[in-house]
Amino acid sequence: MNPTSSPDDQRAATPWTVVVNSAAGSSEDTVVDAVVAALQESGEVEVARTEDLDDLAEALGKVPSGATVVALGGDGSLHAVVETLDRLGRARDVVVGLVPLGTGNDFARTIGVDATDPAAAARALRGATERDVDLIRVADGSVVVNAAHVGVGADAAVAAKPWKERFGIIGYAIGTIFSGFSAEGFRGEVRVDGQLVKVKGRLLQVAVGNGRFVGGGAPLLPNADPFDGRIDVVVSWADTPLRRLRYAWRLRSGRHTQGDDAEPLRGTRVVVTVKGSTAEDGGIRGNSDGELTDPATEHAWTLEPGAWRLLVPSAT
Repeated sequence: MNPTSSPDDQRAATPWTVVVNSAAGSSEDTVVDAVVAALQESGEVEVARTEDLDDLAEALGKVPSGATVVALGGDGSLHAVVETLDRLGRARDVVVGLVPLGTGNDFARTIGVDATDPAAAARALRGATERDVDLIRVADGSVVVNAAHVGVGADAAVAAKPWKERFGIIGYAIGTIFSGFSAEGFRGEVRVDGQLVKVKGRLLQVAVGNGRFVGGGAPLLPNADPFDGRIDVVVSWADTPLRRLRYAWRLRSGRHTQGDDAEPLRGTRVVVTVKGSTAEDGGIRGNSDGELTDPATEHAWTLEPGAWRLLVPSAT
């Protein structure tokens, strides 16, 4: 490869690797074939079918420096690719492209990737712009690509599960409403960049993220920007069942930050410390990129600006 060529030229000359999670229900052969065919119109493509994270690590460990890896799947597939590259020390070494196939496709919504036509999304990658993307580091070393939250958001994921099986993404709304009505919140404190956030009651939810949406389109962090070097934060509290229900209902349209029981913030480090009887019982669990986390008395997130590379639509 010519060392004086541009990054775009080098990327085009290197075979692209399409990562397919064979265990995911959305990885249908006809869709995969259509995506690969679309990419092959302007370059060489290799397909890596993976069964688990070990397979994924092996596949990503083999791609050459400067190569493009296309994550074919939903938010979970994108998270797996980015976290695996991070674990391999290759997050800045490889460019990631996203072709959404999942149910939620929340991060795709944030960056403006069309989730209705996988072949068109794949074709658009060839003319996409490479950008440096922020990454959120969790205290345990794992990463958040899209969003994480503690409180009612984690409870909603549990409550929504049976509804999502029947009604798809609208099930998240049902789970959120039920959780918002029944949740009592928890006592605790929130610090953003070391500054204590003044709350007016028991905490209902603390959300952090680079992406705007969760649960298939709920704008949990409506102003989040994965390229701006800041974590978006929403701290909310509610002292009556009616106010909690109102918060959950407004969440579906992104108006939950406009009342007097929530505050939007930005920073580079966020720490939530659980207090009182909830701490004595082992703390609270969270939700990190759609996966439930173990109960803990402290949840902490730190921003790593521009930590990985992503192809995004040129207008984004």
